[in-house]
Amino acid sequence: MVQLKDILYKVTINAVVGSTSLSVNAIHFDSRNVGQNDVFVAVKGSLTDGHQYIDLAIEKGAIAVVCENLPEIFHSGVTYIEVESASRALAFMAANFYDNPSHNLKLVGVTGTNGKTTVATLLYHMFKKAGYKVGLLSTVKIMVDVTEYPATHTTPDSLTINRYLGLMSDAGVEFCFMEVSSHGIHQNRTEGLLFEGGIFTNLSHDHLDYHSSFAEYRDVKKSFFDNLPKNAFALVNIDDKNGLVMLQNTKAKKYTYALKTYADYRAQILENQMSGLLLKINDNEVWTRLIGNFNAYNILAIYAASELLGLEKVENLRLISELESVSGRFQYLISDSNITAIVDYAHTPDALQNVLETINSIRTKNEELITVVGCGGDRDKTKRPEMGHIASALSTKVIFTSDNPRSEVPEAIIEDIEKGVEPQNYKKTISITDRKQAIKAACQMAQSKDIILIAGKGHETYQEIKGVRTDFDDYKIVQEILKQLGK
Repeated sequence: MVQLKDILYKVTINAVVGSTSLSVNAIHFDSRNVGQNDVFVAVKGSLTDGHQYIDLAIEKGAIAVVCENLPEIFHSGVTYIEVESASRALAFMAANFYDNPSHNLKLVGVTGTNGKTTVATLLYHMFKKAGYKVGLLSTVKIMVDVTEYPATHTTPDSLTINRYLGLMSDAGVEFCFMEVSSHGIHQNRTEGLLFEGGIFTNLSHDHLDYHSSFAEYRDVKKSFFDNLPKNAFALVNIDDKNGLVMLQNTKAKKYTYALKTYADYRAQILENQMSGLLLKINDNEVWTRLIGNFNAYNILAIYAASELLGLEKVENLRLISELESVSGRFQYLISDSNITAIVDYAHTPDALQNVLETINSIRTKNEELITVVGCGGDRDKTKRPEMGHIASALSTKVIFTSDNPRSEVPEAIIEDIEKGVEPQNYKKTISITDRKQAIKAACQMAQSKDIILIAGKGHETYQEIKGVRTDFDDYKIVQEILKQLGK
């Protein structure tokens, strides 16, 4: 048990009703999880307002309530604390409750529209291979050195982040690499954490179902760099015009990377093949098994961050040459009849364009490029026609299908995608609502040397329809179908 007054350190408090000299057992922001002698933090979410559940939390044993608006009636024996921002208070309280574990290791945040998972995951593997104990907080999974835990969000809630950082601290972890999403920043989930550095990959069209505009989305990302301490590093991609925006108000040490412009860390693509990339990074050549221009940026970010964190140049280059692609990120197989199937998480227009342009830059044009793609339901609808336009313009054949329709009608989502197809590309496209059947159709169409791209879900091993999740793994399914068809 800890003292309530001790976990309120750094919280902006407007008013206190009751005593803060209380021993508390745990902190919760979900009333369903509250037990005896717990603190309940009433957070205003996008769907529900925690203030509605204050009485329920007290019934379940809450001894203290942290809220933005004090209730009209107070329960005796319960302490009420009014704060400026409940989500911000929760973040500081979580850090204090777990004894500020981010101070005990070097925490690096990776933010941007595309590349977060690849950069964070490969940095984890780099430093593991270099002999360190390492942590990872990513979309795909959470790693506490060698122990794996399932991930539920790109950036978990503050309590979850600090609980895992606490486990890492206890395990002697020296470095932790963490994906930082715009949602996580906006909802104050990264407040109270001490970052050793921040990496900006790029910014493109995404999450406009959540953020009111692209400018707001950009500024939320920027706020992460604004809050970095002066002894941290801020490493940004300046081939993206938003890279320098991220550095405008940061107190951190500024570093840049680029393929097209002058920067602190520069790379040049010497060879780009289906087997990998030959890169020249700051006058040093290195071969990597990762493929495509977008991965050249990822590798450059990884090289730069590793150097800034103290890896020797020779070891840095050696470890980069040993890296393998992340699950669901340009993950490919070549069938018995020489058909290449690629599974990629590309679910934004920019990411889809990057993947298709990469494939087109490598292929000979004598083979078909068959793309299977959909868009998620209950998400930004404005990107759907763009996805349709890009897929049909850059592929020889396209099958529009379901991604995770969630609560939406799959056929309606596909209709939105089709609106972006230009007349000259109509004949290239067909629509098959059932994703497995769409993948099967692509496999049936494919001949020797053809390339199938299955985009949008990547590492996900489920499909969500009408609130129900069923097992669905693009990579396993295409592998099985090609085998069944004898291809």
